Amino acid sequence: MIPSEVKGEVRVFAQVDRDVEESCDVVVVGSGPGGAVVAKELAEAGRRVVLIEEGPPFTPDDFELEGSRSMTRTMREGGLRTTRGYVMPTMQAICLGGGSLVNSAICVRSPEKTLAAWCNDYELVRTSRADLDPHYDAVAAFAGVAPTPENVQGARNLLFKRACDALGYSSEPIARNVRGCRGSGECFTGCRSRAKQSMDLCYVPAAIRAGAIVLTSARVQLVLADGSRATGVAGHFVAPFSGRPSHAFRVKAKIVVLAAGCMATPVLLRKSGNLANGSGQVGENLQFHPGTAAMGVFPERTDPQFGATQGYQSLQFVGEGFKLETLWTPPGLLAVRVPGFGHELKRQLAEIPFSAEWDAIISTNRSLGRVVLRRSGLDPVLHWSFHPDDFQILVRALHVLVEMLFAAGAKKVVHGVHGLPDEFHALKDAEVLRTKRIGPTDIVCAANHAFSTTRMHGNPRHGVVDELGKCHDFDNLYLADTGVLPRSPSVNPMFTTMALAHRTAQGIAGRI
Repeated sequence: MIPSEVKGEVRVFAQVDRDVEESCDVVVVGSGPGGAVVAKELAEAGRRVVLIEEGPPFTPDDFELEGSRSMTRTMREGGLRTTRGYVMPTMQAICLGGGSLVNSAICVRSPEKTLAAWCNDYELVRTSRADLDPHYDAVAAFAGVAPTPENVQGARNLLFKRACDALGYSSEPIARNVRGCRGSGECFTGCRSRAKQSMDLCYVPAAIRAGAIVLTSARVQLVLADGSRATGVAGHFVAPFSGRPSHAFRVKAKIVVLAAGCMATPVLLRKSGNLANGSGQVGENLQFHPGTAAMGVFPERTDPQFGATQGYQSLQFVGEGFKLETLWTPPGLLAVRVPGFGHELKRQLAEIPFSAEWDAIISTNRSLGRVVLRRSGLDPVLHWSFHPDDFQILVRALHVLVEMLFAAGAKKVVHGVHGLPDEFHALKDAEVLRTKRIGPTDIVCAANHAFSTTRMHGNPRHGVVDELGKCHDFDNLYLADTGVLPRSPSVNPMFTTMALAHRTAQGIAGRI
């Protein structure tokens, strides 16, 4: 029950003219899919909540359609963050709503077999699919999760279905958290129609209506603690885009929830005195879904800019370690995968209206990395490398993409593999993917799904949090982002993270 006199609010950088101190029941750091769910559920349960986000809020007037400029405004490190070891771009958002503002709204439940393996391998007793389904259901009902309808698929997505049908592969419209999607293909740069139910449009406003205070452009720099209890957080307000520090803030709380992302949360814990790290696992076990893509060029126009950004998928090969999806990105970013220079590049780009690009994301459970602190600042150094067996799954997935594009009627396929002919003109040309020695540096990869740096585990010696997201070493410190996933969820991680956050919020509500 929400008291009628409770009023929430959102504060932006321009409103801050002095140091700020707040007290609350629960302070939540991070407004992405994990933190926003926790904040809304606890505020609606009558708890006093302060939600803190380092980035600013965005409106449609703030969105930039040009991909690179959009990235500099909405992504950490200007969208140029990469791993070391194997150099791979990885993008994390810095804005109200977190990654949900710039992702494709994909909401897929982790397969039953994947969650059963989690339970078996990480000593979990209540994280089966049956355990999580009620939480998936609650999130789906609130956020409008539903399969992408055919009228907003566009040719690029429907060709994917044609390919799967021709080859006998399973496929389905992707379930997404949208309401009234127009198929404008602008998910990555911000949904100007406001159809995508990103956290800044659904969960954060609901938290505010229930009385939560939301501080934006507020960088948490320290988790305050007294023994085995967290007492709050402290930091500075920072100017949007430049990060210039301004006035200080301090929030005292009975419960602290970190949902800053699987890279920022370990940094905060380590910078705050190596908190909650009795297991030595904070910042370890960094995993990704490396993705690769192929672009088919068709005889007829596909106008790929129209249609849901990612509207169709195939789970046919999830058991083999990869998931297939449709894809659209702004042309300036798409050009990264297009071969040639000068007139040749111009010729290739002129074929985009006749193209379809599809991608594969890989469950690299054997490829591990680390989040390492820098001497100054909160941006980490990311060490990660491909395990040879995981890389072979990626090569296999690329071959399947090529096969599918030709099955859909493509006249040629651009694959992006260094050392091979730039284009395949028939499926037999792709046999070279099976016969030639190809290394990780030969394929253009990117990975925006990252997880497991503060993994859950039933044994406190091997994990950072328990199944409710509570740190094993602390009485009142919880984590609620993708870092708690013990390993790959086999599919896009947002929906599972939200379901776990919903469960975490229920656990916290039962304590205070």
